[in-house]
Amino acid sequence: MYTFDSRIRFSETDSEGKLTMASLINYFQDCSTFHSEDVGLGITYLQKNSLVWVLSSWQIVVERYPDLGENVTIGTQPYDMKGFLGYRNFWMMDAKGCYLAKANTLWSLLNTGTGKPGSIPEGMAEGYGIGEKLEMDYAPRKIVIPQGGANQDEIIVRKHHIDANHHVNNQQFVDMAMTFLPDGYTVRQLRAEYKRQAFLGDVLMPYVAGEDGKVVVSLTDQSGGTYAVIEFQGD
Repeated sequence: MYTFDSRIRFSETDSEGKLTMASLINYFQDCSTFHSEDVGLGITYLQKNSLVWVLSSWQIVVERYPDLGENVTIGTQPYDMKGFLGYRNFWMMDAKGCYLAKANTLWSLLNTGTGKPGSIPEGMAEGYGIGEKLEMDYAPRKIVIPQGGANQDEIIVRKHHIDANHHVNNQQFVDMAMTFLPDGYTVRQLRAEYKRQAFLGDVLMPYVAGEDGKVVVSLTDQSGGTYAVIEFQGD
């Protein structure tokens, strides 16, 4: 288990003074990065071994969005590694130790030279420390795209969408999808399925559909190949 403490900043909140989904995702991403760096398995190690972790899927369940100035603890725990796959939980707690949000993620380890999956190196699991799986309601990884939706205006990948790995950051895909949510919609669960990387200048074609309180956004290329599918459940 790895944790760090923080305080909700003004820059991380929405118009109601609540932590945004984008900021929550960034906290979780930062937590896994801090964990990797602190155990010697961070960016330098990965570059030396021509490896990179690529996120394959998110499931985030929000109990409550913390307020501006609130003290929080962010945590993460890998609970399984096999082949080229890594499974990792995340959570955010308030000052009383109550869960604000829980998350499950699946990661793929790729060889940067070939672009293909690479086997998890010997000792990596021990370095991270494999722990117990977090108690939460786990949703299927596969997201069903409803029929009867509508195509939306194209999105061109800009420089601010790109992260240190030179492709669109997973949180940026979520931000793009959230622009299609109805006004006043509060996300209680987010699921994201990432299928391919997007790069500077790529054109993304959004398809948006909703049913039973859910909104699903599929982001594809101009030929119909899927970059990411994001499902929101809320009120």
